Amino acid sequence: MQLTALRRTSLALILFACGVMGSVQAHDPPARAEATTPAGQKGGSGERAGQAPSTPSAAEQHRLPPDSSTGQTLELTGRTLSFVATAGSIRLFDDKGEPQADIVYTSYQLDGTNRGTRPVTFFFNGGPGSSSAWLQLGNAGPWRLPINADEVTPSTFPEAMPNAETWLDFTDLVFIDPVGTGYSRFVATGDDARKRLYSVDGDVNALALVVRRWLEKHDRLLSPKYIAGESYGGIRGPKLVHQLQIRQGIGVKGLIMVSPLFDYSQYARTSLLQYVARLPSYVATQREAKSSVKGSVKRSDLTDVEAYARGEFLADLIKGQTDKEATTRLADKTAALTGIDQAVSRRLAGRFDLAEFRREFDRKNGKLIGNYDASVRGLDPYPDSDFQLSGDPSSDTLLAPLTSATVDLLTRKLNWRPDGSYELINGTIGQAWDFGRSPPESQSELRQILATDPKMKLLVGHGLFDLVTPYLGSQMVLDQLPPFASAPRVKLVVFPGGHMFYSRDASRQAFRAEVEAMMK
Repeated sequence: MQLTALRRTSLALILFACGVMGSVQAHDPPARAEATTPAGQKGGSGERAGQAPSTPSAAEQHRLPPDSSTGQTLELTGRTLSFVATAGSIRLFDDKGEPQADIVYTSYQLDGTNRGTRPVTFFFNGGPGSSSAWLQLGNAGPWRLPINADEVTPSTFPEAMPNAETWLDFTDLVFIDPVGTGYSRFVATGDDARKRLYSVDGDVNALALVVRRWLEKHDRLLSPKYIAGESYGGIRGPKLVHQLQIRQGIGVKGLIMVSPLFDYSQYARTSLLQYVARLPSYVATQREAKSSVKGSVKRSDLTDVEAYARGEFLADLIKGQTDKEATTRLADKTAALTGIDQAVSRRLAGRFDLAEFRREFDRKNGKLIGNYDASVRGLDPYPDSDFQLSGDPSSDTLLAPLTSATVDLLTRKLNWRPDGSYELINGTIGQAWDFGRSPPESQSELRQILATDPKMKLLVGHGLFDLVTPYLGSQMVLDQLPPFASAPRVKLVVFPGGHMFYSRDASRQAFRAEVEAMMK
């Protein structure tokens, strides 16, 4: 969505991570007594018996609770997993040693394993402005909340249950919330830290430090390392791996991309490629709607549409609307493939942007289809309007239960109780984000990281009905990579489902199998 973890703390060492380009540093906070503070009260190192509490600094007023590590046991069919779960934070500093932000992670490390050979995977969602709860409680974590938007409503009971498809069987897990998401927060009071960390490069630099710091803190520098990112993770992931390889001295064995966006320019308002990338997903949506069996549409059923989209469709697009014959041919073919009214398709010259397709697909029944999963339909609050388009039935219903489940997991099960509000999705981050002077892309870093480490693998997973980051967009990006980045080293897999395709049981199980095979 526009897509942290930790483990048993080593108190013997206080290690410093190198600052990337001198901008941000990360290290442990000063050692504190392992005392438990009652819920609702704040304790401080200077508040001892017989002493008046000193006035805390601005940074200390924002400090998160001490890390909490708990032993956990997960009873699953055919197996039992015992592990240490840690909820905590890593503090970032600027090059002057001033605290900037506390980055929250949740980690799960399986008991009785060899740390030198046991893989560890770091997870990030997207946005920018999304916490990692989607990947943790929707997909790979030890506990899972059903987030199938066909079934979930805001009032769905929000307790997460044991996850039979957890990745903990074959890798330790670290879920990281970038600053401003989850409970991660700024401790600096000025605007400089926000401007730096709310940017493409500043975000990557900071998160690379967090990854390195976690590895040092938990004695995992020798472990095989993987990065997993969703949605905007397609920009963040390759850049993060490049920073780890070149700046932080950390090798990464594999990059796992979930519904990624690799190149913003593909979907610029003036780009013809946006229509090419989305057409197969539009058609998949139509064929799924007509099918009597949910999930029966496969990518192999769309071979003809992909060929048309990249061939005749693109050729007619390029000819432009002054070519009446090409435009009519394109519009009528698009209408026939998608089920959209022919008159509407001709009016739009066969060029359906996301909002228009969502409304027109089932306008006769007053329904909107989802951005993130076009197979999901919900009531249109403004069914007679041509302009008012609000809500997304494939994501809005998930916000309340997922937020509640995450807070419950952290506070009740993991015994970590921060103050303040948990930010599942922070919309102000996207508004404040500095994307740079040109649309961000990570194709350059993809080439570099795969060339730098010929043994590194790339796995990209997509949902057929995802209209936000359609699978054909990634296919076109991967097709432009040099021959050294070909199959089986680089693999794209597509499943029934949307942006969060892992919300469907069969797709989640199949993707887990792909990841496990990648790590062998």
